Amino acid sequence: MRSKHSFTQTVFLTMVVGVVLAASAVDPAQASVRIKDIATFSGTRSNQLVGYGLVVGLSGTGDRRGAEFTIQSMANMMERMGVRVDQSKLRVRNVAAVMVTTQMPVSSRAGSSLDVSVSSVGDASSLLGGVLLMTPLRGVDGQTYALAQGPLLLGGFSAGGDAAQAQKNITTVGIIPNGATVERSVPFQFNHQDNVTLHLQTSDFSTAVQVVDRINANFGSALARASDISTIVVDIPDIYQGNLVPFIASLENLPITPDNRARVVVDEKTGTVVVGQNVRLSRVAVAHGNLHIVVAERPEVVQPQPFSMGQTAVVPRTELGIREEDRRLTLLEGATLQDLVNGLNAIGATPRDIISILRTLKAAGALHADVEVI
Repeated sequence: MRSKHSFTQTVFLTMVVGVVLAASAVDPAQASVRIKDIATFSGTRSNQLVGYGLVVGLSGTGDRRGAEFTIQSMANMMERMGVRVDQSKLRVRNVAAVMVTTQMPVSSRAGSSLDVSVSSVGDASSLLGGVLLMTPLRGVDGQTYALAQGPLLLGGFSAGGDAAQAQKNITTVGIIPNGATVERSVPFQFNHQDNVTLHLQTSDFSTAVQVVDRINANFGSALARASDISTIVVDIPDIYQGNLVPFIASLENLPITPDNRARVVVDEKTGTVVVGQNVRLSRVAVAHGNLHIVVAERPEVVQPQPFSMGQTAVVPRTELGIREEDRRLTLLEGATLQDLVNGLNAIGATPRDIISILRTLKAAGALHADVEVI
């Protein structure tokens, strides 16, 4: 009779690869995806902006005395407003130095609004109730592209006293919806491109060729060509010159069936194993077993007989247990993923066992797939 533990292992292994097996059984036409789901287009990227600012109005949860940069920033800001202050007398418990970040799409124009993230860089305990003062947001070229200001929105809180404290989520990071206003746009004319470049998210020659063939077949002309394993250049037809939006819209919705290398992904922290459908296994014999040794110390106290003038003594007692699993040599040979799963189930492998077995199979040259450990 099969044990409950062995049945649980088999069910787990079946669930791990069930999705992959189902995907391999689906008709390729139904498993197709759009080009927009596996590639990005030139001229549509976002630009990273960052700035340094101050959050004021905190209820004693700002930076402490050790945050010298916060004191210096406060003094500089006050002097720009015409107020002379003595840095040695400044107290910044209601002020926090922060970094402000956002992403500006290339299509943003002057006057557009952006969401910004505000993160403490000092030792402030909470930004709850704070207001960000006007902060310039600069790009990698050092130019200012947006200005951010406004009250923060936090997704948590913190409260406590001398003996207890309660906190929910992170209170040193907040957001300001539409908190930044674009002052200048990136000098880029989307409709003036001579060609469009597609960057595939997965580097694969077969997928690149498939995308090229699908684009050329759809437009009836050799518009697309692959410049490398993940870059495809598409010429713009005369009818779409100066009006690329309809062309990109028709391009990004073309269906293809992406291909990739056979891969096994292992997460050792959680014991999760995901096996791709293209994994193949050569003929190999596997024996996997574990040796368990348990040593337990249970000292006993021995009392002397009454009136014997003896002394209480502690006598050591050691319990030693040894258990070695009896796993027989099992022959594994798999032209398909199902054969590999059946072989692992046959030896009663747990997720942790699978990780060790897959690594050993890869080292022996019997597993024809990339093993990636995350």
